[in-house]
Amino acid sequence: MKDATAALYIVATPIGNLADISARAIDVLSSVDLIAAEDTRHSKFLLQHHGIETSTISLHEHNEQQRSELLLSKIVDGNSIALISDAGTPLISDPGFRLVNMAREKGIKVVPIPGACAVITALSASGLSAERFTFEGFLPPKVTARRQALEKLVSEPRTMIFYESPKRMVGCLQDMLAVFGGERKACLARELTKMFETIVTLPLAELVEIVIMDTNHQKGEIVLLVEGESTVADTDETEQARVLQILLNEVPLKQAASITASILGIKKNKAYDMALKLQQK
Repeated sequence: MKDATAALYIVATPIGNLADISARAIDVLSSVDLIAAEDTRHSKFLLQHHGIETSTISLHEHNEQQRSELLLSKIVDGNSIALISDAGTPLISDPGFRLVNMAREKGIKVVPIPGACAVITALSASGLSAERFTFEGFLPPKVTARRQALEKLVSEPRTMIFYESPKRMVGCLQDMLAVFGGERKACLARELTKMFETIVTLPLAELVEIVIMDTNHQKGEIVLLVEGESTVADTDETEQARVLQILLNEVPLKQAASITASILGIKKNKAYDMALKLQQK
């Protein structure tokens, strides 16, 4: 391509495998006058791998406000600038919002160059519904605040996607188990596109157990996904009790609860609790 015209280019880069970059992204990064990178030391390996010699400048959460003004003034003067993050699509839990927002307010052209994104990559392979989803980013690091955030999502019908650090991942999964229940399906997607890529989708109770037993699951870049709450309305409790009572006369309590849950589309733990109350009468 010809030299990039004066604009701000938002360029997605690989999330692991260096081959996961588009020809257009390479062309843009090679043609712009300057690349704003979250960490220039980290990005130099990608740029060197693809033979990109464009100069870089840092733009991270601590200098974004001041650095954005400098970068935008360069574009106004006729320069072209690309924004990249350490991995994936810029602004997705990464710096860049202030820069893009200021650029649009000033009438500067913003050009997206699409590519890899850990959120979408994990969702596509998770086995959870991808028709509707919500990205929640990083949950609060402290337990109380994290549980409060999760409790606000307990009735969310869409698939929920989170980023989490390795050191907090076990605690986060345990809080999800406590809030969403053991039967809710969840997916651990870690080290996506890398050598030790792992994608495991199981009920939360089983997933927590596996992650605790195998510490390898607690390493690397992590995306957690949780299926949304079922939107199917619970059958009238009178009908639930009627079906349970019929089954309790024929089969053990646990089996009666399981069959009722399958027939009426309710949660097993709810059917089990109701069966216990009926049996105690």
